[in-house]
Amino acid sequence: MPMSTVCKICTNLKPNLQMNKSLIVLVCLTFLITSPVHAADKASEQRLNEVAERGSHVMPFDLEKTTHIFSKTDTGGIQQVIAKDKSDTVQIDRIRLHLSDIARQFQQGDYSNPEKIHGATMPGLAELKAAKPGQIKIVYKELPDGAEITYATHIEKLKLAIHQWFDAQLSDHARHAVPGHPHDSGHHHH
Repeated sequence: MPMSTVCKICTNLKPNLQMNKSLIVLVCLTFLITSPVHAADKASEQRLNEVAERGSHVMPFDLEKTTHIFSKTDTGGIQQVIAKDKSDTVQIDRIRLHLSDIARQFQQGDYSNPEKIHGATMPGLAELKAAKPGQIKIVYKELPDGAEITYATHIEKLKLAIHQWFDAQLSDHARHAVPGHPHDSGHHHH
């Protein structure tokens, strides 16, 4: 129903001011509930270019030859980087080197590399940097075609921060990243 029609209906109801207020609130809530909500929107072309340029100075692998996969879980998330060509051992070795390095840095609370690429205001980053040692379990694992880092916590604000951080990375790496399937934290398959 067009908003102009809703407004006409509301202004024609004059018997009880309190009833009108309740009706207006109800109509507004109905529109909010039925409006589509979009997850991580793709960043602008300029932003994508800037992130790719900064990323080339931090990540040793070729973004065009790899794919980032960000999968949210009930306890945080799984970040994977895989080579598009499963026989490209150069890219696979570079992926493994980078992810093992940043996993160690993240375990120490050092998120300077994502900050260099995405900026200090990256959603979720401040919360991750403020986490105390041990509040987020960070585990590196090699995959046949790359590597992954699993982030797990039982602290709700940190789970939310990980999810926001993943959404921001999906937006900023839109050309080279895809959302993974939601995972139950105990049942991950590659």
